[in-house]
Amino acid sequence: MSRYQWITLALALAVAACFIGVGVAIGERSWLGVVGGIVGACVLMGLGFSYKRKHMR
Repeated sequence: MSRYQWITLALALAVAACFIGVGVAIGERSWLGVVGGIVGACVLMGLGFSYKRKHMR
């Protein structure tokens, strides 16, 4: 795998972990955890999209 693929894989796994964290936070009834997980996932997805746009030209 190239360096690009490793970085995008890591970002994808981090976003998945954020969504898993949202599920756990819902189970624990922690609204702060839910909001934090959603914000974290949005930030990481944004980083992934900007990384792809920068490196796929």
